Amino acid sequence: MLALGLTLKIKANLGVSPIISVPYSISQITGYNFGDLTFVVYAIFVVVQIVIHVKLKKNNKIVFDVLQLPLSLVFTRLLNIFSVYIPTSQNLGIRFIVLAFAIICTGIGAAMSLSMQLVPNPGDGIVQALAERFNKSVGLTKNLFDCFNLCITLCISIFIVQQIVGVGIGTVIAVLGVGRVIALCHHIFESKIEELNCE
Repeated sequence: MLALGLTLKIKANLGVSPIISVPYSISQITGYNFGDLTFVVYAIFVVVQIVIHVKLKKNNKIVFDVLQLPLSLVFTRLLNIFSVYIPTSQNLGIRFIVLAFAIICTGIGAAMSLSMQLVPNPGDGIVQALAERFNKSVGLTKNLFDCFNLCITLCISIFIVQQIVGVGIGTVIAVLGVGRVIALCHHIFESKIEELNCE
């Protein structure tokens, strides 16, 4: 669901999520495979998490950090598959409809990933690790990390091709919308998730 949501955001062509804006912009500029570049970025996220957990002496979390690598491999292969088979449209109305579906899929996928409480996707994992390292809330850390990724994307875009790549109105709508979908999913399914976690 998460991979489908991220791919639909790309296909809407209104701006991608901050967390994948760096590999997406590099992919658009260089022509390298988007899924492969996303895997490289996710691997960097995993290495950062391992370093943080070693410094914080939370060695029990390192196994879950490492398990993010095979998860990322599957995830990025799904990105490539969806990218091939999902068409694009030039119609602005259809693009906004695609963006709405993207936000819903991403929100549901992220909520499911967070609820399983096992192996987070690297984007969520690095935010949680940074929040622990700097003793900040996950929400604030997520906002700051998204801003950091967008700044890198804007710098890469402006310095290399002198135009903004991958960031647009869809990026802003997605940042606001995905959080609301996650909150709605947790509100609707919270009691069932707690029951499953207790079993």
